[in-house]
Amino acid sequence: MTKNLDEEGLKSIVDQYDLFFIDLWGVIHNGIKPYEESIKVLEKLHEGRKEYVLLTNAPRPNYNVEDFLNRMGLEKKFYSKVYTSGEAALDYLVSNFADKTFFHLGPPRDFGLFNNFKKNKIQDIEEADYLICTGLFDEYDKELSFYKTLLKKEVDKIMICTNPDLIVDRGEKREFCAGSVAKIFEELGGKVEYFGKPYPKVYNQAAEINNKKVFCIGDNLNTDIKGANNQDFDCLLITNGIHKEEIKNDGFEKTIKKYNTKVEYTQSKLKW
Repeated sequence: MTKNLDEEGLKSIVDQYDLFFIDLWGVIHNGIKPYEESIKVLEKLHEGRKEYVLLTNAPRPNYNVEDFLNRMGLEKKFYSKVYTSGEAALDYLVSNFADKTFFHLGPPRDFGLFNNFKKNKIQDIEEADYLICTGLFDEYDKELSFYKTLLKKEVDKIMICTNPDLIVDRGEKREFCAGSVAKIFEELGGKVEYFGKPYPKVYNQAAEINNKKVFCIGDNLNTDIKGANNQDFDCLLITNGIHKEEIKNDGFEKTIKKYNTKVEYTQSKLKW
């Protein structure tokens, strides 16, 4: 049975858990500005010496997201606890593809992911040994059909997807993410190696989880909540996030059933 915490707040259950994995985009900020009530939650967790990680499917290294949060106005004591899907992918890339050439699908702002091996980046997709997908090209950020055409002859290569999210809301604007391109590649017959939520490895990379009661907070059923379910962690869904319209139109129970997920708690917005 799912319980709503809009009245009682997160404080009503916080002492039941040792470690919190908290999503960033859609929970702490909307891509443009932070949510004041969410920052208050971080403050209270910090004051209570509760361990938490801001676990995000951002296709960039930790330091890039830390810088982004700093510019957004977050205090360092909060953004020093970031772990990204891009960071999770780095060890794998360096260990397995150090001398291989790659073609990058994504915007220039994601170049920080491969700074240490940028000499291996090439412009011709046909000559690349493998593909790194961090998102969509700025000039083709609304045209998924472009990627179907681009990738149809490249299915013999492996794609490294550093953000499994399909979509994100930047303010009031909905945008496609790397996961949407990776899904097209899989439908064409290509193989994709994913890093980030909902895949189990990222939780062990982000924190020491053994013998801890873990709680996950997010707005995405497909990544945040499914990741928690896969690990048998309790979770809280922020209902005014990615699935706001689905829940409004189809109802909560039908929506979580659609994604084959289980949700212990909900809040419209993260609140202490």
